[in-house]
Amino acid sequence: MLSRQEYIQASIEINLFFQRIMKEHLFLIETNLQPVEIANIKKARMLKHCFEKLLAETVYYADGVISDNALQSNEFVTPYTLKAEEVTSILTGAKINTDITKNEYELISDSNCYFSEWFENAIDDLNRRSYNLLEEVISFKKKLLSMSLECKIFLTLYQEMLEHVTREAEYYQDILNSIQKRNIAEKSLCDELSFWNNIMSEHAQFIDGMLDPTEKGLKHTAAETAKAFEELAEECIRVAEEQIVQSSIMSTEGIIEYKTAATQGILQCKIKSIIPPILADHVLREANHYLRLLMMMEKQY
Repeated sequence: MLSRQEYIQASIEINLFFQRIMKEHLFLIETNLQPVEIANIKKARMLKHCFEKLLAETVYYADGVISDNALQSNEFVTPYTLKAEEVTSILTGAKINTDITKNEYELISDSNCYFSEWFENAIDDLNRRSYNLLEEVISFKKKLLSMSLECKIFLTLYQEMLEHVTREAEYYQDILNSIQKRNIAEKSLCDELSFWNNIMSEHAQFIDGMLDPTEKGLKHTAAETAKAFEELAEECIRVAEEQIVQSSIMSTEGIIEYKTAATQGILQCKIKSIIPPILADHVLREANHYLRLLMMMEKQY
């Protein structure tokens, strides 16, 4: 059973991370639908705006509340997030509320923060609204995936990417459901490792597929990275969990280095690809988040 402080802190940290991830999923859908899909573009834009409003609210509540460990992980924003948003918005013409990011750079951790009953009720309401919006977003993503698989719609996104972003939304929803019951999500260590190792593997596959064919070195590294994470996901049931945690840490540190270099290269226009800067920063933040989770798992041994 989570205490009031644990509940508030866990809620804010998970919302800070995932609300941004969700709004960026919707941004990618908005900018990769074809002009003929006016209704779906408007729906994606509306849902993105709704998550931006929730994220702005979460950032307001977060100052002083989040742990220093989470703050230093670069999972909420990285040094590249603001520039990635500005460049991507210019290149696509789609709006991104960069004020949220600017405010996130100013967040601090304060061990003397007061966790009142009013604060708990406000966060409870925020979680409920996030959960309800997620239901609508998941339904929208599944509809687009179904239409894409039936060739009723064309997006310049892989169908596997639509499945990927849907699974992430469902994962977030499961966490919120558990937190609202004042519990930490009940997943086995192996299930948690397999989920995130699959996510990392798919990131590498997407990067490989979106790099220009002439970027042979980067594509080779992406393919090898995808294979390594895929093997980690499959091995969890056969190998001691402690060993998989250690191997996952090493692989995740490696992919963070790779994604950081890729994000820098894309922002500097030194890498040929069809990867928008915000997507490069997006997958970097997810790897940073996973590394923090792995470090927490490591402490169990």
